[in-house]
Amino acid sequence: MSLKDKIIADMKSAMKAGEKDRLMVVRHMLAAIKQIEIDERIEIDDARVLSVLGKMVKQRRDSVAQFNQGNRTDLSEIELGEIAVIETYLPEQLSQSELDAIIDTAITASGAEGLRDMGKVMGQIKSQAAGRADMGAVGVTVKQRLGAL
Repeated sequence: MSLKDKIIADMKSAMKAGEKDRLMVVRHMLAAIKQIEIDERIEIDDARVLSVLGKMVKQRRDSVAQFNQGNRTDLSEIELGEIAVIETYLPEQLSQSELDAIIDTAITASGAEGLRDMGKVMGQIKSQAAGRADMGAVGVTVKQRLGAL
């Protein structure tokens, strides 16, 4: 069963169970997936679905930060609830030690000598950590490590 099919099945079960909040989030996920399929006239695969879901989580985290800055904890809590639902479909996130090991390996394997080699390093990391780590935070870590070389 593809990830998209699992999301559709979960939408049906949320409808039957009367879980309005979960149903709303699942429908948003399916709408985002369907929008890409219609725009590009393709059937997207699981990797692309994970990419869409990752983007949705990132958008909601940005919203949480904005709501917290504006002292709107009520809206922040709603976004956090949506993040929790979306994350159930994402693979388990890498621990910091696993991520550090991947970064070290990528720097060594690419022969990086400074910041100008960041693209090579990030390319290797992305293939191993995509969907399992916040690539923005990874980029900051890589930049710090390459700056120290």
